[in-house]
Amino acid sequence: MSVQVKICGVTREIDALAAADAGANAIGLVFWSGSKRAVSLDTAASICAVLPPLITVTALMVDPTVEQVTRVLETLPINLLQWHGSESPEFCEQWQRPYIRALPGGDSCKLESVMAQYPNARGFLLDAVTNGQFGGTGHCFDWDAIPSVRSRPIILAGGLNPANVAEAVIKVRPSAVDVSSGVECSPGIKQPEKIKQFIDAAREAAEA
Repeated sequence: MSVQVKICGVTREIDALAAADAGANAIGLVFWSGSKRAVSLDTAASICAVLPPLITVTALMVDPTVEQVTRVLETLPINLLQWHGSESPEFCEQWQRPYIRALPGGDSCKLESVMAQYPNARGFLLDAVTNGQFGGTGHCFDWDAIPSVRSRPIILAGGLNPANVAEAVIKVRPSAVDVSSGVECSPGIKQPEKIKQFIDAAREAAEA
């Protein structure tokens, strides 16, 4: 099998380039004020400008207003939307843009019912939610709770790092893995060597 890799919570051009150089398929830009990794539209535009053409640019949002989403999509070359709040299927799909739907890892037992509600989602991201933080917490959840048989692709997130991503890939067999704090030295500041170690470990495990 193969596994895709997304480096989320990118806040600097240099980190976006490090992710691309290491072979990441996608980067994530956070547009939620409650995150330590939130970026302004100007910063996001600078990051997008340095990326190679085939890197997927993902916009992460949590219960945004229509105006907020419109501003992001009109300003930036966003390829994929990532919804982390209580957004309805109608809200997610009105933008005519590919999207993924996030679900707290602890709710993995509800995965199939959520998948049925969002028939046009490209995939479903399972993440750890701690103290009201949607991702980037550095905490894992119980991977055993994830159904082994799934009708749609899943992206595994939550507490992944270079030391445990291989185990996660082998155990869960996700379509993709998503990392933020696991490749950082401080919130929003990525470490190129950790990014490369993470991607290499994930890809090697996927081929095992």
